[in-house]
Amino acid sequence: MKLDIKTAVLTLIVMAAGGGLLVFLIGIRTIRSGQRLPFFRKRQDLLMRGWRRIVLSVLLVACAFFIGKFGEPTAYKVFPPSPTITLTPTITLTPTITLTPTITLTPTITNTPSITPTPMMPEEIATQFLGIVTPNPESVFSTLQFSKAIDESRLAVNPATEFANPVGKLYATFSYNNMLDGSQWTALWYRVQDLKLICYETQAWNGGTGGYGYTECEPISSDWLPGEYEVQVFLGMQWQVSGRFTVTGNPPTPVPTMTPTPTRTATITPGPSPTRTSTRTPRPSLTPTITRTLAPSLTPTRTSTHAPTWTSTPVTPTNTRAPTMTPTP
Repeated sequence: MKLDIKTAVLTLIVMAAGGGLLVFLIGIRTIRSGQRLPFFRKRQDLLMRGWRRIVLSVLLVACAFFIGKFGEPTAYKVFPPSPTITLTPTITLTPTITLTPTITLTPTITNTPSITPTPMMPEEIATQFLGIVTPNPESVFSTLQFSKAIDESRLAVNPATEFANPVGKLYATFSYNNMLDGSQWTALWYRVQDLKLICYETQAWNGGTGGYGYTECEPISSDWLPGEYEVQVFLGMQWQVSGRFTVTGNPPTPVPTMTPTPTRTATITPGPSPTRTSTRTPRPSLTPTITRTLAPSLTPTRTSTHAPTWTSTPVTPTNTRAPTMTPTP
């Protein structure tokens, strides 16, 4: 048998108050019985016993009062809160209402996609389930509250139902009770206009039996288009609770990022290095040739001939100097 803190406090109050009333009646009866006895000693004993019971009844009533006023807050300081959530009534369509074939849509009216009254789990999300525990059918969730931040107790900070762009990250907080660890739970974030799933999370539950929880969504900035959004919470394949909020204003334009384009660089492959061959022709030494000739007139003649030769490739220049010296007689 599961007994929460509030029920336990109410039980103690009823027991203390009922016990006090019963002891009070027994004390009154004891006093009346003692007054009818003729023996002094026995009469005094019964009267004393009756007054003690009356005082005990007063203490029990006072104890019931203090338990009712201070019992539950004191218990919540020792044990974590497990709030009992009341399910919000859901509107279901009656099967007797059908569309008559005489009603036709005019060409100017377009059908706007809408989320069905009883949300269904998409098959592509159901294939990702990892839970190994059957969900408790008595599990309950509170209504969703939306905010841009949560505190350390997982409660919404400044909850609202309308957010202006740029939105960034949003939280959907809730309280829960009678949950089982290991059971699969899922949160789906839809844009109502086009039924686009912008965020989702599905995993095995690990938050304990009761307390406070949240789901978060932070898509790219261009996904927060102005319009209405809905968050659906499932336990296993069974839908539990939904909540809606509105986004206003146009989302910020994403800043284009420059992607560097690789440039092909020509690679020069060195060929065989040329071998420089130099041919050096040795320079011939200058050898003077002196020729002396005696003329018949006995006039000596001195002839000096320098014939140096430079050889170069392909032209070989030749310089010839032939000075003639004739002395005066």
